[in-house]
Amino acid sequence: MSDKSKHRLRTLFKIFIILVIICIVMICAAMGVSKYVKRSVSDRMLSPEAAAELRDIDCIIVLGCRVNGDTPSPMLSDRLTGGVELYDMGAAPKLLMSGDHGRTNYDEVNAMKQFAIDRGVPSEDVFMDHAGFSTYETMYRAKEVFAAKRVLIVTQSYHLYRSVYIAEKLGLEAYGVSSDLQTYVRQDYYDFREMLARDKDFVKVIFKPKPTYLGEVIPISGSGDLTNDKEFT
Repeated sequence: MSDKSKHRLRTLFKIFIILVIICIVMICAAMGVSKYVKRSVSDRMLSPEAAAELRDIDCIIVLGCRVNGDTPSPMLSDRLTGGVELYDMGAAPKLLMSGDHGRTNYDEVNAMKQFAIDRGVPSEDVFMDHAGFSTYETMYRAKEVFAAKRVLIVTQSYHLYRSVYIAEKLGLEAYGVSSDLQTYVRQDYYDFREMLARDKDFVKVIFKPKPTYLGEVIPISGSGDLTNDKEFT
């Protein structure tokens, strides 16, 4: 092998080592931020019983998830079950169903509200955020559109830390209640994706960009029927 070839190989090896080191540093940084987000709000994670003992909670935010037509997915069904149970326990006077209704043929929030109504919650106590396209946008709109100040957030535990962290950084006093009622398919995938999402939103709440939509204020203290776009039975 010529000296020129040896030099080229050494250069490529050095580049490879540098890239490996950069990857390791980035992974460690991502894991560190994720752990920081979880640790910083760990004292805000409550049992349903402890959450029901809080006073002056404006609403229970149930975070949207996939629906199949009008049928909530198992993960969303568990979130809704947890939210309705907290409402029935008197934890808050209102439910805020926040999810994706950005297309005419896909609607999380009406399915979520119907779930609550079917279980005896009055329609006027169930608000819908049709533009809750992400966890960040849900929390931003909860404060700015629905004028909430103190909230309970219901979602699976892997998602709960980021949700509460975002809410706190946007000016809400937030507490989290886990809705883990079963073992979910692809949980390892959700855990990995959530670590990356914590890193993303850690940066996002520093700059606080506006959500896709804002609009007029609809106080959570009023009637949830103001958010209706169809009749409920």
